[in-house]
Amino acid sequence: MHELSLAKEIVRLVSSELSKRGNPRLLAVRLRIGRLAAVDPEALSFSFQSIIEDTELAGARLVIEDVPIRGRCRDCGKEFEIKEGMSFTCPDCSSASCELISGQEFDLISIEVEGKDEGKTAG
Repeated sequence: MHELSLAKEIVRLVSSELSKRGNPRLLAVRLRIGRLAAVDPEALSFSFQSIIEDTELAGARLVIEDVPIRGRCRDCGKEFEIKEGMSFTCPDCSSASCELISGQEFDLISIEVEGKDEGKTAG
């Protein structure tokens, strides 16, 4: 389960950033994960919570934005969502000459910390 390794790296990155900011209390970590990233969001969230339990990060939320698989036709320029099990064929012109434009992301978008700016994200 590589989600545990990913969660450990997220905690390492966030802890490093919190240290630079004087160690404010972490409220949330926001991620964008594409459907093709081969990451199980539930397993990642479970791993994250297990790692931060009984630490200064305990209670923080992991907020995951699901990024759909999207393609763009190289022939007509149409952008479209690619449903699970669907081929990379343009729904407008039926061309098979399509490029992937989203769905592989694994991005740490922001962290939210307690303090003056509580409720706002810091990136």
